Amino acid sequence: MNYLTKKTVQSLIPIRKKSSYKGDYGKVLLIGGNESMGGAVMLNALAAVYSGAGLVTVVTAKSNHAALHAQLPEAMVIDWNNQQQIEAQLNTATVIAIGSGMGTSQESLALLNFIFSHITNDQRIIIDGSAITLMAKYNIAVPNQQTIFTPHLGEWKRLSGLEPRTQLPRLNQIKRDQLNAIIVLKQHRTEIYFKDEIWQNQAGNPAMATGGMGDTLVGILAGMIAQLSNLKAGILVAVFLHSYIGDQLAEKQYVVLPSQIIQQLPVLLKELADSNN
Repeated sequence: MNYLTKKTVQSLIPIRKKSSYKGDYGKVLLIGGNESMGGAVMLNALAAVYSGAGLVTVVTAKSNHAALHAQLPEAMVIDWNNQQQIEAQLNTATVIAIGSGMGTSQESLALLNFIFSHITNDQRIIIDGSAITLMAKYNIAVPNQQTIFTPHLGEWKRLSGLEPRTQLPRLNQIKRDQLNAIIVLKQHRTEIYFKDEIWQNQAGNPAMATGGMGDTLVGILAGMIAQLSNLKAGILVAVFLHSYIGDQLAEKQYVVLPSQIIQQLPVLLKELADSNN
């Protein structure tokens, strides 16, 4: 077991070159947010933009479009029923994240299958929430070898068949190998299962136990792995930053809100980037 700390990620923060533009920092495509859970994909988008992704596009139910534009004018938005526009974005996306607030309806299942049918081997894909449940229920294959699952303990049970009490590192790693995917197992001390090693986050606190926290992590993951060519480095940075900011806020707060973590992302990234110069 490797331990994820500030010292681990300090040197991994991407440094922005003086001569660069938005295209240098990745194109993120986020799919989720049905009519009643639009906030989930909005948190994805806010976190991806605030963590530095160059371009962010959101595929969501049409009823969420006005709220998304009001929250985040920096993001583009597509109706999740418009397959032609979705396919055009899929063709150019660096990172795809799917599942947050998507729901498990037949419409959501059809959308998931459509997205997976267009994934290429060089794209990075994050699978969260409802998409994990759908994959487990319908035995849908992992789309490529750069797939990242972000389950909580209950979702990991559906995907792996392991009861929470038996979700021990050795058994989790066996299930990871069977899936051939990276697993970010969300818990008090989040564990990350790569092919060759396991990491345990040393940051995080109970003040972060509130709705939308996992959606925020997905957005940070998308933003960081869009910018960093090293996939493992991007995941480690994202997981740690999410919890480390939460720890800082929890020093003075009983509850930490996902939106507060998002607001602090550019500040902490600047501090860490400057300390590397």
